Amino acid sequence: MRLLAPLRIAADLALPPRCPGCNAVTSADHRFCAACWGDLRFLGPPWCAACCRPFGHDRGPAALCAECQASPPRHAGVRAAVAYGPVARTVALRLKYGGRAAFAETAARQMRRLLPPDAELLLPVPLHRWRLWSRGFNQAALIAGALSRASEVPHDPLLLRRTRATPVLRGLGPAARARAVKGVFAIPEAVRGRVAGRRLVLVDDVHTSGATTDACTATLLSAGARSVTILAWARVLDPAQVD
Repeated sequence: MRLLAPLRIAADLALPPRCPGCNAVTSADHRFCAACWGDLRFLGPPWCAACCRPFGHDRGPAALCAECQASPPRHAGVRAAVAYGPVARTVALRLKYGGRAAFAETAARQMRRLLPPDAELLLPVPLHRWRLWSRGFNQAALIAGALSRASEVPHDPLLLRRTRATPVLRGLGPAARARAVKGVFAIPEAVRGRVAGRRLVLVDDVHTSGATTDACTATLLSAGARSVTILAWARVLDPAQVD
């Protein structure tokens, strides 16, 4: 190990840690520079007791947002490390399309604080096999794996399946999004017992409209899951931000 130390130092000098948001040199891996850190909006309580949408002020532990009062969600809340914005978007895109797999750990480190303490199993939002073959990886599965290593909560990247390809949901209205993903997800009969009675966490990179995670949640609850909490790197609070 001592013989490797000079090589490690040389590598650090040649490839110093860089900010996931702007690529500036930083003091350690997965750390943001001061400017990017300041531009991140970290999410957490006070929030809606049903969907975890953040409130501007504390309304009490049982307070619901207007949307959840009108139509309570079936999931146990949408938790996200940060609000979707320029820096959060950059991290998500560099992970998803730039092949920066290490950014899965960057996201997981910030998501860890919002992992429910009673979580029993982590499941990534699945890709269809054609999309998986073309991209080479599922970014949600990479995040779930990193989160599992940090928390010691087990994860299963293959339990929940996407049975057919779906169109890009961007630009579709709520009803069209729901139709596009209806009946798309399934759990093989042989592994349904891993879901029954368990508190599940559905992991994603960016939570936008909720159509996909709602469809996943319905499938998991129909298989007997006790609860499904969604946990994402970033959450879109203003739909106008998505391009």
